Amino acid sequence: MIIQATDFDLRSRNTFGLPCIAAQWVEYSSRDDIPAVAAMLDGDMPRLLLGGGSNILFTTPVFPGTVVHSNILTIDAEVLDGGRVRVTAGSGITMDRLVERTCTAGLWGMENLSLIPGEVGASAVQNVGAYGCEAADLIETVEAFDTVAHRFVTFSAEECCFAYRHSFFKTPEARGRYIIAAVSFILSSKPAPRLDYGNLSAAFAAGRDITPMAVREVVTETRNSKLPDPSVAGSAGSYFTNPQVQPAVFEAVKAKAVAMFGPDVKVPHFIQPDGRVKIPAAWLIDRSGLKGATEGGAGLWPTQPLVIANLSGDCTAADVIALENRVVATVESTFGVHLVPEVEKAPLLS
Repeated sequence: MIIQATDFDLRSRNTFGLPCIAAQWVEYSSRDDIPAVAAMLDGDMPRLLLGGGSNILFTTPVFPGTVVHSNILTIDAEVLDGGRVRVTAGSGITMDRLVERTCTAGLWGMENLSLIPGEVGASAVQNVGAYGCEAADLIETVEAFDTVAHRFVTFSAEECCFAYRHSFFKTPEARGRYIIAAVSFILSSKPAPRLDYGNLSAAFAAGRDITPMAVREVVTETRNSKLPDPSVAGSAGSYFTNPQVQPAVFEAVKAKAVAMFGPDVKVPHFIQPDGRVKIPAAWLIDRSGLKGATEGGAGLWPTQPLVIANLSGDCTAADVIALENRVVATVESTFGVHLVPEVEKAPLLS
């Protein structure tokens, strides 16, 4: 079924809770609807393929085009060899709902992704990740409709060109071209916990039973303790990506940290397979003296400075962007590291 509406209010469709009116809203609930949806898209009008609205900042009060949303909520499972299980989920199901279902079934793989906001289709676009796991680690294929070639296509994980918070679907040639119908993940019925990140290993050090649901519970508790309750303060979760820098840049960051905070300071970091060094953006923001920073009604969340929140409940996109710019400039002047926003802006700003 296809639902259409004009002058559609997007306030409840973005987790910042910012007011924005879409000129046209189109929602589809099955794979078979997608060709007809694609036919509705005017090539000259802006289009936005919207998931749960958890990674978007509407920069204007009106989106002058068509917002397309999936409401495909199917979940299918197929047992493969070697304890592997293929789980194929409709693009409109919330990612956390899928994680909960797989953990309840005793399947390993998705538990570290618990409580990540957004929907399954967007998880493939953004390559969401947390606690040492990324969607790319699990995705086998992505089925989508090509609005240029007017046919369904299936992308392998390799063809998706996954990278840190990136995929082929975010490239200029692909953005807005492909309407995702479903994503297939390969999970395991055999124990395969990943506990070497954050507080996970400590949580299970005392002999607590390790199950997918137990890991999910720890991840959920940890995220709830750090991130704002959406009913209290709107946000888009992590606003910036963690910078991945060359070793020489990391050494410079360490030297600046020692000069500022003394020889005992430790700069948290993770060595990447390509030799670059990932530094937590939250640490850089906090150590740049930005804790509690605000601009208008927007502010950094007290327990997680990586989050820009709608503290007043009626902040504007200009407030958020002003705070974003302040954070980027301050961290760059303090540590020589340029932070890149993870949150997408719509319409795109030049």
